[in-house]
Amino acid sequence: MAMTDEQYMQQALAEAQKAFDREEVPVGAIIVMNNRIIARAHNQVEMLNDSTAHAEILALTTAFNFLGSKYLPDATLYVTVEPCLMCSGALYWSKIGKIVYGTDDEKNGYRKCCGNKNPYHPKTKLVSGILKEECAGLMKDFFKARR
Repeated sequence: MAMTDEQYMQQALAEAQKAFDREEVPVGAIIVMNNRIIARAHNQVEMLNDSTAHAEILALTTAFNFLGSKYLPDATLYVTVEPCLMCSGALYWSKIGKIVYGTDDEKNGYRKCCGNKNPYHPKTKLVSGILKEECAGLMKDFFKARR
């Protein structure tokens, strides 16, 4: 039985919580294909000392390796926060079929650079605002604890 966008986003939130617990910016991502989670990731920028170790990038790499393919037209990415421009570029090249994100990121999200222009592959569907409050709350709690 297929899960809903909200149920899959709960899985991405569980990944974000792992990042939060490890003092990483709490972004979590999963990639789903044929109603099956094929990749899970969370930010590991601090742990790996790598500014490109965003949840989306790590999830994409896992999915590519799992499938033995560089394209994901039949997959859906669930990510707790609006992807940044770097991740949007990687998602473009992956030709991912659908992107579902939780909360907007006015400071670092792709819309800061792209405005209302879509940086994704023309066939990629985009859905935002799934579990928005929960996703935003985790980010707010993380940064509030550091100020």
